Amino acid sequence: MSATPARTPPADAPLPAGDVNGNPSDIGPFALLAEDFRTYDKDPLAAGFWAVSVHRMGNWRMSIKSKWLRVPATVAYRVAYRGVIALWGIDLPYNMKIGRRFRLGHHGCVHIGARQIGDDVTIQHSVTIGLIRHNTLRFPTIGNRVEIGPGAAIVGSIHIGDDSFVGANTVVGRDLLPSSKVMGIPMRFEKQ
Repeated sequence: MSATPARTPPADAPLPAGDVNGNPSDIGPFALLAEDFRTYDKDPLAAGFWAVSVHRMGNWRMSIKSKWLRVPATVAYRVAYRGVIALWGIDLPYNMKIGRRFRLGHHGCVHIGARQIGDDVTIQHSVTIGLIRHNTLRFPTIGNRVEIGPGAAIVGSIHIGDDSFVGANTVVGRDLLPSSKVMGIPMRFEKQ
């Protein structure tokens, strides 16, 4: 397993422009899709698999150098992206970097607006990851091997450390060290 180190950029840095392929560079596009398919237990009907596939396609199209040749892929991506939101309620924009073996446990009411999500991350339904306020640029980063429970909210320019667990309905507004386990409102740390 590769570990992608998550680095927290300056709090007011904008999200990536999305003008480059942000897919993991240590694996080819078809091998990456095959790995994503295995991550979803080879279920072709898994909503999370389709959301992740559309995200990967949105990134892959940026590898096409000619803007004119990229136009059909861009149109297909935008239609598919809106379709995933409409059908399954999963908002996973392509300019956010996600690692390998990323798993959405259930569909519905999932908004992910992080700067970066590491490898082997599982996110359940009704999760919000993103801005603390509408007109700010403070986005979270999620480390490797993190599990985020249903209804959790992770907001602001914070970092969730590797191997952490965020329990159901927990609101996280501060950095978590690696191997943290938090639950509840207000957030409390659980003993290891």
